[in-house]
Amino acid sequence: MFPLALATFGLLAHLWIAAPPRRCFWTGFWFGAGLFGAGASWIYVSLSEFGGMPAPLAGLATLLFCALLALFPAAAGWLQARVPASPAARACLLIPAAWTLAEWLRSWVLTGFPWLSAGYAAAGWPLQGYAPVAGVFGVSFVTLVLAGAAWQLVTQRKRLLPVALLAALVAAGELLRQVEWSVPAGEPVSVALLQGNIRQEMKFRPERYARILETYARLAEQTDARLIVLPETAVPRFYDSVAPEYLARLEAAARRNQGDLLLGVPYRSSRADYYNSVVTLGASPRQLYHKVHLVPFGEFVPPGFAWTLRLIDIPLSDFSRGAPGQPPLAAAGQRIAVNVCYEDAFGDEIARRAPQATLLVNVSNVAWFGDSLAPAQHLQIARLRAIETGRMVLTAANTGITALIDRDGRVLDRLPQFVEGRLEASARGYSGMTPYARLRDWPVLVLALLILAAATLAARIRR
Repeated sequence: MFPLALATFGLLAHLWIAAPPRRCFWTGFWFGAGLFGAGASWIYVSLSEFGGMPAPLAGLATLLFCALLALFPAAAGWLQARVPASPAARACLLIPAAWTLAEWLRSWVLTGFPWLSAGYAAAGWPLQGYAPVAGVFGVSFVTLVLAGAAWQLVTQRKRLLPVALLAALVAAGELLRQVEWSVPAGEPVSVALLQGNIRQEMKFRPERYARILETYARLAEQTDARLIVLPETAVPRFYDSVAPEYLARLEAAARRNQGDLLLGVPYRSSRADYYNSVVTLGASPRQLYHKVHLVPFGEFVPPGFAWTLRLIDIPLSDFSRGAPGQPPLAAAGQRIAVNVCYEDAFGDEIARRAPQATLLVNVSNVAWFGDSLAPAQHLQIARLRAIETGRMVLTAANTGITALIDRDGRVLDRLPQFVEGRLEASARGYSGMTPYARLRDWPVLVLALLILAAATLAARIRR
């Protein structure tokens, strides 16, 4: 609901415009507490319902996590208030710069949590046109500029400049939206995205293992698609422990279609390292992708926090990190840049791999978050990754949302959540580089820092 985002950030600008740094810090903190307390409430679901943590402790952990995230909007409020500027410059330059810088910091501090960046709200609106140029943080910056202009329009007598700024930014976004940053590569490929709908509480029960295998084998054998994609950890057992006959059955289904199958499965190396992986089976040589960006506490335990494993029961919570710079998987005549679940929230990392690929594929298991906001938020994130890179994105999720996303961010087709199914469609590969894929987050970060530095220098010269 992009207009609501503009109104909300316009109100935040109003509260920050004339307030001292201390008040701006606390206003930003409570704004962030509301944003993350509502938007990331699914953390409680994963800890309590599926992680086995006692409800009061899970509630406390969720509150503390949201409070930690709220420090970033708080820091943005404090920073912009420390730099002297006119109300118009503060609303349209300093606040957007400080907010964008805080969002970027949140994407990598303590391995990063870039969820709920302001730019994601622009998916499907004219401002998404800035995403192939400056990424989601660039869209966040423009969103905050628009909010500042809206604040001026409502509160100031001189309205010509804010109206012109609003019109220019929206028009430029719409014009950029019409640019085709990538070109078709090869012929379209038929794809089948499998959604097994295996409930999280059933996924790792030994008595359910055979039924899980049968579900995915049946779905794979009923399609004639050249590319078949299974979700993250579709087979809940280490690859070297899976019966060779079952792998041969999946491979036969792919070979019959003269194509390949992407299987999400935990992988154990000869050195006893464990990976969250995707394996190719079919006509192409067997290849592997190991997940690089792991989820703290969900997939690895930070040093000094091993005691937390006594509080939660999360299977496969000690993975190793895959090597950065893994090449795309050559499958079904495409070069496929695979990412696993939470990895697609990191636009810079996806953009680094996209130019070598013709398709982006995300496999995930958001059953950890039940019927919460997380799956829809995850889909919105995937839409921005498609726009930023000029590539189609295929998402295969255990309980949903399984979807086919065009390079302009449109959801071409999707399966309902919490149903077993197979999404069959035609996907096209693309080649070419968007400006964002070439330069990634650096231009918008430099712009934000230059705005803050220039405003600080101007204030000192005036003084």
